[in-house]
Amino acid sequence: MSAPTMTRDEIFARIADLLVEMFELNRDDITLQSHLVNDLDLDSIDAIDMVVKLQEITGKRVPEDQLRKVRTIADVVDLVQAQLAQA
Repeated sequence: MSAPTMTRDEIFARIADLLVEMFELNRDDITLQSHLVNDLDLDSIDAIDMVVKLQEITGKRVPEDQLRKVRTIADVVDLVQAQLAQA
């Protein structure tokens, strides 16, 4: 089953909602420029949890080499957008 096409804004909103739900972050603190570690205080375990959720959104395994490049929320949005485009 392929994931429905989502706009960049929809992807951002979905990711922000996930972060609020999973890590009890303040929604207002989450912007495209937010750095996952420095601004949102996520650690490597949090990142793994987030990747599992992203895989549920995209229906695809996220390649490890792409994950290593992710630093900000914008990077996460770009990654999900690229994964959905491949669907």
